[in-house]
Amino acid sequence: MTDEPALDSARKPVPAGTPDADSAAAPWWTRAVVYQVYPRSFADSDGDGVGDLGGIRAKLGYLAELGVDAVWLSPVYPSPQHDNGYDIRDYQDIDPVFGSLAEFDALLAEAHERGIKIVMDLVVNHTSDEHDWFQESRSSRTNPRRDWYWWRPAAADGGPPNGWRSAFSGPAWTLDGATGEYYLHLFARQQPDLNWENAEVRRAVYAMMNWWLDRGVDGFRMDVINFIAKRVELVDGPRPSVDGGSPMGPQIHDYLQEMHREVFAGRGGEHLTVGEMPGVSVSDAVLFTDPARAEVDMIFQFEHVSLDQGEHKFHALPLSLPALKKSLSRWQDGLADTGWNSLYLNNHDQPRLVSRFGNDSEYRYESATLWALVLHLHRGTPYIYQGEEIGMTNVRFDSIDDYRDIESLNHFREAVQEFDRSPAAVLAGVHTMGRDNARTPMQWDASDNAGFTSGTPWIAANPNFPGINTVADRAGERSIFRFYQRLIALRHESPVVALGAFSMLEPEHEQLYAFTRTLGDETLLVVANASDAPLVGPLPVDVTGGDLVLGNYAGADGSGLRPWEARLYRL
Repeated sequence: MTDEPALDSARKPVPAGTPDADSAAAPWWTRAVVYQVYPRSFADSDGDGVGDLGGIRAKLGYLAELGVDAVWLSPVYPSPQHDNGYDIRDYQDIDPVFGSLAEFDALLAEAHERGIKIVMDLVVNHTSDEHDWFQESRSSRTNPRRDWYWWRPAAADGGPPNGWRSAFSGPAWTLDGATGEYYLHLFARQQPDLNWENAEVRRAVYAMMNWWLDRGVDGFRMDVINFIAKRVELVDGPRPSVDGGSPMGPQIHDYLQEMHREVFAGRGGEHLTVGEMPGVSVSDAVLFTDPARAEVDMIFQFEHVSLDQGEHKFHALPLSLPALKKSLSRWQDGLADTGWNSLYLNNHDQPRLVSRFGNDSEYRYESATLWALVLHLHRGTPYIYQGEEIGMTNVRFDSIDDYRDIESLNHFREAVQEFDRSPAAVLAGVHTMGRDNARTPMQWDASDNAGFTSGTPWIAANPNFPGINTVADRAGERSIFRFYQRLIALRHESPVVALGAFSMLEPEHEQLYAFTRTLGDETLLVVANASDAPLVGPLPVDVTGGDLVLGNYAGADGSGLRPWEARLYRL
């Protein structure tokens, strides 16, 4: 490996609106669309009720038909499954519930034959408490791997070393009886945080990453990667309040640059790196995604998917369209000249898009396609979450016992038992914002269990699957799947979609989402009425003489928009 970050032509920044759209400076992912597969819920090939690699292989033709360029796999490593695979027991194997390394290699080869890249989920902020590293670490205070995790004595009052809270409820520290010290876990107690201050930890992680890249994978989505760097002064200082700020420490840039040198430098710039980074700002993102700094290609930020949350995640508020436009526009502007945006409104941690921001009953097709058009015409790399392309909706299970997500279950228990809140009210919050909304089985057809499995699914299918499934949607006159196909093809074919400059119009309008994309002498206009009510009046830009490229209603003129109508014009 080289000592300094490699900056080859595939990683050079392309400022917004650069006329030379065919320049080799534009990385492949500026023209790409990524599809996220949540393997447990995608397709089950052996009838045990859990999705697997064989199921994904069987659906590669579907993904190729959609036209996506890469598939991001949520974790398929061996795991006790306390957090559905984000608690990893072994980084260099496949959990038997999903298959084997041989089956993974077959999936990788078949995907590559179809021109589809495979991106793995990298979870290295924490391991499972069953990982060999942690088992050694907790065995004694003098074990050579003791410092691979964050161990601290109790505070003066006998409690945890500091006041940090776990993202899954409760303190972020658990007392280990064997050695009498606390270990840090920013998530579940079964997910102890690795100590990246230890150079041996970093070397072990880089060796594992190189092992997967040498096997042929095409990159990594990096789970909460900014949390690998801790604010050591808060860990070791006087016990702070729970409002002590983000745990992210300034070492993060050193770690990511070192990771690039040790893992990616010299590999040709063809590997995708996207870092999930809760709590970061636009200015942070400029540093993380500046190609000259060689850290990551893009990040997942959370600002826009936090706007409809009140005092906590499960306290849902109505969406403010001006607030959403302000947020997304700020990220578009902030990364216009340096860096790159990721574009998403759905993933395995978020409620279903059409239920959250649209109308999932009367205008399900219209609102699903509106948000697809709006999102995919922003500047950045779009990510589609499985089922989004057919307008899958939130689920409303009658009992908390029907849910499986550790975050929702812990929240329900804590709210009801410790804070004496109404079970019905707490369940309503889970219905609206819980992560299992995204994790019910993929709805393939109208047969039993939505065609997901011949057995009993690990979580029940959404009861609306007889009407909402891939077969019904693709056969319909108004197909959400076909709309996504056209959006993906546009990004592949149109340099202005991939690289054009972004400009928001009517930022304070309560119904209208409108913006332009410009590259050289070509301008595209998006106008979208994100509401149940008609939008009366002229469009913000004169479209006389322009071409209607794509719309979700039949027919269109230069004035007014029907409920949830979206149009793309070439001016």
